Amino acid sequence: MDKTCIIIGASHAAAQLAPSLRQEGWEGKIIVIGDEPHLPYHRPPLSKGFLSGEKNADELLIRHQSMYEKANVEFMLGTRVSSIDRGAKTVTLSHGEELHYDKLALCTGSRVRTVELPGVELEGIHYLRDLYDVEKIKPYVSKGKSAVIVGGGYIGLETAASLKKMGMHVTVLEMAPRVLARVTAPELSEFYTRVHDEEGVTIKTGIAVSGFEGKDRVSRVVCADGSHFDADLVIIGVGIIPNVELAEAAGLKVDNGIVVDKYARTEDPDIVAAGDCANHPNAFYDIRLRLESVPNASEQAKSAAASICGKDKVYHALPWFWSDQYDLKLQIAGLSQGYDEVVIRGDKDQGRSFVAFYLKQGKLISADCVNRPQEFMVSKKIIAEGLAVDPARLADESLKPKEMIA
Repeated sequence: MDKTCIIIGASHAAAQLAPSLRQEGWEGKIIVIGDEPHLPYHRPPLSKGFLSGEKNADELLIRHQSMYEKANVEFMLGTRVSSIDRGAKTVTLSHGEELHYDKLALCTGSRVRTVELPGVELEGIHYLRDLYDVEKIKPYVSKGKSAVIVGGGYIGLETAASLKKMGMHVTVLEMAPRVLARVTAPELSEFYTRVHDEEGVTIKTGIAVSGFEGKDRVSRVVCADGSHFDADLVIIGVGIIPNVELAEAAGLKVDNGIVVDKYARTEDPDIVAAGDCANHPNAFYDIRLRLESVPNASEQAKSAAASICGKDKVYHALPWFWSDQYDLKLQIAGLSQGYDEVVIRGDKDQGRSFVAFYLKQGKLISADCVNRPQEFMVSKKIIAEGLAVDPARLADESLKPKEMIA
């Protein structure tokens, strides 16, 4: 009863880990320390419903205060941990206070990757990662004004869609030869480029931003090829970096994230890690990886909670993701890296509904499903269970999704 579990980071993973501890039988204290002044909240709506004003901050909460109180979870918000002493089993807060732990959970998440370019300090240039970022962006959103998005990944395209719907002129600048180049096949990149073009968003690829100009606030974005784009608002979305510094300073193994085993345990038997910050083994693909997704954070946190309570619960969930843009719901099952064949179901060149199936040596390893929820569910089953597939059946729209299984 007198034992204490400290969770560092008031993230998606923390929001699941804390109540899961109670479900697994933890009777001691649970303290969640977060550097933001908010209870854990959903981040995906930040670039959509929260930016547009359709959702308020309270509606973003993963769980409300009363649910944490019921589970007897204590929060220390607006507080930063400066160091971990594994020998003494203490964490030191930024204002100097020391707290003892018996078990420690690292749910530190990730932060935006920043750029060092001339003029980046000008007003009107923003990143989009947390509630505070969006609150700073909102005053710059105005119908008829120009917005430039630096980065053509999911966050960039989602933000572009939101700003366009709010009446802004939007340009997306992507350094790679195509949007979403890091995460998907050319077929999906072509589809999203077409859709954004139809909606009136300008996408420029193969273009590198060299700086920003303006007197006090940004007025244009300058590129390495000499081109420039007028901008009343700039949002930079060029990826995120896992927050591993605390773990690294404490002597824990770090390699593209805090290294954990299949039970979410670090090398220290009293410390677990979960979410964006954790590098874990994945049995489906026989690789180690770090995932940036809500489902990963939630499911891995359940394994971490079990480990804290002395139980073995393997984290074995198929990776999946989603992205909302305009009237499009993209649902991604699995990971497409290493594919050697793409099978298309539907028409990717017209309309707004199709599936890209990714195969490796005849085996389905991933599926990008645009407005195809049934195909998404079937794809998850096929990949998770390693079922045999016939590419012709995957492509045949005369078959119901469940009939795709060979």
